Amino acid sequence: MTFRSPRFLSAIVALLAAAPVLALAQAAPVPEDLEKAVTDKLNLQFANGIAAVVEEKVITVDDIRREIAPLLPQVQRESRNEREFNEKINALQENIVQELIDRVLIVKEFYKDEKRRVPASFVDNQVAEIVATQFDGDRSKFLAYLRGRGISQKDYRKEVEEDMIYGYMRQQQRKSASQISPVKIQTFYDENKERFYQEDAVKLRLIQLTRADGETDEALNTRVGAVTNQLKAGADFIDLARLYSQDSRRTKGGDWGWQRKSDLRKEFADVLFTLEKGQTADPIIMPEGAFLLHVEDRKMAGILPIDEVRDQIEKMLVQQYARQAQERWLEKLRRNGYVKHY
Repeated sequence: MTFRSPRFLSAIVALLAAAPVLALAQAAPVPEDLEKAVTDKLNLQFANGIAAVVEEKVITVDDIRREIAPLLPQVQRESRNEREFNEKINALQENIVQELIDRVLIVKEFYKDEKRRVPASFVDNQVAEIVATQFDGDRSKFLAYLRGRGISQKDYRKEVEEDMIYGYMRQQQRKSASQISPVKIQTFYDENKERFYQEDAVKLRLIQLTRADGETDEALNTRVGAVTNQLKAGADFIDLARLYSQDSRRTKGGDWGWQRKSDLRKEFADVLFTLEKGQTADPIIMPEGAFLLHVEDRKMAGILPIDEVRDQIEKMLVQQYARQAQERWLEKLRRNGYVKHY
């Protein structure tokens, strides 16, 4: 396959719509003291400012800092104490270094085929999109960003091109694991049936009449009784829900989808799971209002048949095999490439 085949070009176009990876990402605002603390730690760990050398590419502390900075607020939010924060940062740092290494190796693998080249117009369009979306269309901001990083526009275009290549090559690896045979799906189902156990479930439709300030149970019963009388006269539950219900699903005809017994409050569950498909419960009066519950459909507890979970299993296996295939591919690239850690 040459680089300019329609299949390749369409894949690159698709990647242009995706979020930029690694070097294309602009750092989100981070408290200066937090970013400085992490940067100081990196400088202490890598005294010469170099984390690794891959082929002829040097991965610097600044490369790591640029990737880690946008993630610091989330790590801080998810950490219960300083120790946990530092542990998460260490793990994140290792992952970033490995990803930067893999990026270099993947780009090298791409260029082994001398016919492969990214059209210059694709790179130009992507840079223009970055300027428009990440720098508010202000080229002076973009140039200031490049000066702050100490790189030229040519260097940045190369980063953009390599990010496109990186995304394309990983996408191709994922595609290679996308075909799952029926035999593999059946085998997984047979060996993992307990994962597909389903509780009793009902497809619930609901009409809620909210209690007005000072409204008595008797007055509320009168209001909901007018609705139940229409149901008994043959009115459609969905139409009545759209007309009378005061809950968030009114426009959907009171559709609350499939609900398991464990998903519902006891007052509702005890009533709903005594009903058959198509039945409506007597009004339930609660402090907040009156509720009419209708069972549109039912599923009984048990192991779901394979036909109902086939797509779910296929997606699981595609993800599993894709991870395994990518890891094998990356391990091969790492073995065959020159990598030196500091």
